[in-house]
Amino acid sequence: MYIVVMYHGAVHAYAFTMTSIFLVGPMGSGKSTVGRALARKIGYRFIDSDREIEARCGVDIPTIFDYEGEAGFRDREARIIEELTAVPGIVLATGGGAVLREENRRHLMARGYVILLQVDIKEQLRRVAFDASRPLLQTGDPEARLRALMQEREPVYKSVADVTISTDSRRMYHVIARILRHLKKHDICLDTDIPETQASAAESVDALKQRTLD
Repeated sequence: MYIVVMYHGAVHAYAFTMTSIFLVGPMGSGKSTVGRALARKIGYRFIDSDREIEARCGVDIPTIFDYEGEAGFRDREARIIEELTAVPGIVLATGGGAVLREENRRHLMARGYVILLQVDIKEQLRRVAFDASRPLLQTGDPEARLRALMQEREPVYKSVADVTISTDSRRMYHVIARILRHLKKHDICLDTDIPETQASAAESVDALKQRTLD
């Protein structure tokens, strides 16, 4: 069976069994980095909801916050989440605050498999404290801000997640391996019939072993 989805103005047909994977979690947990590597590994398309918003608006997220405030950004994010969660066979990295809206949570839980990427506050701080592209961290005390956000959002993340995976390990290989073991154990439908030579497989594993979540 196939379903037809309109995406970027084009019609796409997908096999019904291609369960999408949605990554949620705090900023700096590695959603984009892990999502991109996971998608390559299983033959899915990777989409980052924040980058999709920027591409459609033509400006970066800090600029959207400057002109529309957080509420305006969340409105745009909700429309993107509604659209992208309807696309089968993708790995979708969501923004850290995407789970705050009830309609987003509903779409994520109903339309795919939700993986919560969890990170220790100190590791999170090391990764993102000085990242100027994070509007919510433009404060004199980034650590206090991260702790407040975690206290507010962690119960919400857990309420939508099918599984929680720690990304405190900086080696991408270990994080991806844990995710793949879990997906296999729970019979998540994956498009794994991707032609791959032994040489290219070895290269991909070696590349993952060398990559970190910085």
